[in-house]
Amino acid sequence: MFPVDLKSDTVTRPSREMRQAMFDAEVGDDVYGEDPTVNRLEETAARMTGKEAALFLTSGTMGNLVSVLTHCGRGDGAVLGRNSHIYFFEGGGLAALGGIVPLTADDSSGVIPPEEVGRHCRPENVHFAPAKLLCVENTHNLCGGLAVSPGQMKAATDMARRHGLSVHMDGARVFNAAAAWNCPVTEFTSLVDTVQFCLSKGLGAPVGSMLCGPADFIAKARHWRKKVGGGLRQSGIIAAAGLYALENNVSRLAEDHRNAALLASILSEGGLEVEKNPKPTNMVYFHVPEEAAKDLHVRCEARGVLFNAASGGRIRIVTHIDVSREQATAAGKIILEEVLSS
Repeated sequence: MFPVDLKSDTVTRPSREMRQAMFDAEVGDDVYGEDPTVNRLEETAARMTGKEAALFLTSGTMGNLVSVLTHCGRGDGAVLGRNSHIYFFEGGGLAALGGIVPLTADDSSGVIPPEEVGRHCRPENVHFAPAKLLCVENTHNLCGGLAVSPGQMKAATDMARRHGLSVHMDGARVFNAAAAWNCPVTEFTSLVDTVQFCLSKGLGAPVGSMLCGPADFIAKARHWRKKVGGGLRQSGIIAAAGLYALENNVSRLAEDHRNAALLASILSEGGLEVEKNPKPTNMVYFHVPEEAAKDLHVRCEARGVLFNAASGGRIRIVTHIDVSREQATAAGKIILEEVLSS
């Protein structure tokens, strides 16, 4: 039953079947394009997202960085949400490595409103960094794991197209968005030029992300991957885990959503303030009094329930493939007991 690790869906461990797939993987040197397992993974990811080609990278941060570097030149502007993962959690890589100007916009609803996109698409002027790219995020982490609908996304992406911008989606958990809306993932990916999604989150692989887009774009992105040190050799061993995840773990994501909803219900009925989310996925954000927030994560860890320290009393817990319904129930009760005893 314990421990129950709710820090993130990045903490998953490969299953016995996934490890076997890794053990059996046929490998070659991927920098030469000779790793058959990587090639299969890239072909599968491209097919599933409805794109011409795909590129295997070590992380979602690298996938987003390589995409933005491929879309934009030095001094170009990228319109992105001020709460977005690319802007908030990726070390300023687009500016540090690409000289790209972040044009931050309001994404407090989970998506940048069309008028906010238009506001950054100013007439050509020597004083302005020209907007070249719109970045969207789905699901949106800091907005509570919100799954933005295809319709909401389309309003923003249509405005970007009207002004000649390309569109990249940080779709680290886009398969969670598709599960939440019960629609094919292509309803989201068809709205954007490029998409990055993670294999190492809800899909349960130990490492890796995919960047999918037009064939000529992916060819240029492969060059950028090499520049940032992401060239891989016999990487079929880890690609096999991603391939197994795509073939076996996509259809079960709704189970994680149900377990998150169960946790939210237990905490809410126990009197905690749980953030409302119009289309929740596998994340629950809740608030605790300042006194309880100081060491709640430490006291819960002592009882086998792991999550990160509160930031201003706001706590995130995340369900995933290694959290059962029974574990979610037990974890929710322990969190409540520790809050009430503080």
